[in-house]
Amino acid sequence: MAEPRVLVLRAAGINCELETQFAFERAGAPARIMHVNRLLERPDTLNEYGMVVVPGGFSYGDDIAAGKVLAVEISHALGDHFRAFVARGGLMLGICNGFQVLVKTGLLPGVGADGASRHATVTWNDSHRYEDRWVHLTVDAGLCVFAPRDRSTLTLPVAHGEGRFTVGADAEIESLAAARQVVFRYVASDGTPPHYPANPNGSMGHVAGICDPTGQVLGLMPHPERALFPWHHPAWTRDGSREEGDGAALFRAAVKAMR
Repeated sequence: MAEPRVLVLRAAGINCELETQFAFERAGAPARIMHVNRLLERPDTLNEYGMVVVPGGFSYGDDIAAGKVLAVEISHALGDHFRAFVARGGLMLGICNGFQVLVKTGLLPGVGADGASRHATVTWNDSHRYEDRWVHLTVDAGLCVFAPRDRSTLTLPVAHGEGRFTVGADAEIESLAAARQVVFRYVASDGTPPHYPANPNGSMGHVAGICDPTGQVLGLMPHPERALFPWHHPAWTRDGSREEGDGAALFRAAVKAMR
């Protein structure tokens, strides 16, 4: 694709679409914001894009559970279209509420090598409160075709009340990790295993983001679109070494993968 194009989905309650659009355009890809109702009317619009993004916010007020209403809407009306989109090589990204949506549609973690669907959810933080803070992440690009491969760590902000990635048993986390689907994990600032608040929500296995078995669908709880410039970081006046925010690396990698 000579000029990769990005479709940023919008629905009632989503509030990060403009920042996400800006981040992709800054990285070199034209991005269009579209309400999910318009995509429901013309699902073949997906053929015009190389990536679909579900951005952060509180879709439909997070009624029932975070991202659940939009996930049901997508599953019933667009699920086959999204699967066909991925099958032809399209990329998908879910950020925060978008990650919650992709998990609750079943697009993440996706179908395992044995042909069985892997089940997971994203639920209430262990702290029982909304967490708004900066976190450190380890990066293992693994299967993901558009995770940054030139970075082993990232520092990004989180802002969520339901961010705890949960599966049925610890063995399922180990299975996802063995399949190279665990792309981002929370870590303490010194690189050691995190405790609260370094793991801000209590995610099993300290998981902050995963991809599907194709490597084309990625979701993460932290907000890379809120970490594009040095001055986005709260310590930017004390740390003159930052040339850009860590989130910019993810958007560059995504645009490169589309090309």
